[in-house]
Amino acid sequence: MSSRNATIEAEPDVDDRILDAAARLLQLSTRRPPIAELARQAGVSRPTVYRRYADSEAVIRALWEREIGRLIAETPRRVDDRKALVAQVVDLADQISTHETLGRTFSADQPLIARYIVDRLGGGQRALLGVLRDAIAAAQVGGTVRNGRADELAAMTLLIAQSAIQSRQMIAEFLPTTSWRRELGRAIDGYLAP
Repeated sequence: MSSRNATIEAEPDVDDRILDAAARLLQLSTRRPPIAELARQAGVSRPTVYRRYADSEAVIRALWEREIGRLIAETPRRVDDRKALVAQVVDLADQISTHETLGRTFSADQPLIARYIVDRLGGGQRALLGVLRDAIAAAQVGGTVRNGRADELAAMTLLIAQSAIQSRQMIAEFLPTTSWRRELGRAIDGYLAP
């Protein structure tokens, strides 16, 4: 293999460069980064960004999906019973809410967050629903999660966790990290218990 091919293979994908640039810019500012700045930081042209994403909101959505997908992939699959499932959900919720990029976007871009909370499901949320559905169905087989449609139980579990993630900073005075994790676990455990 030539050194030129090795360099090309070692170079990050253009989409990853754009999303990495968005993550860096979100850590510096509470505003959604403009496309011109994203392109500059990623080392690509504005038309390159626009060929992939309609606007900066689409870039942020793709960033969320990528980062949530990475967290899901890194999360061990412990779905044999309700206790393990609850621990997994709490761990993942904690990782999302404290993630250096994801956590910051919850407070940085309220209009965008509101659209994903009120109006539509994003790709990251859909991926989480799939993981939750499968885990709940597996725990139902063992009898530790109550009967019911796994997809419905997964949707409500996501809503409980999502609410806790979104409001974590606001309520930190009353629920520091240890308490937040404990109470979120109790809420989900009580909801899923037979």
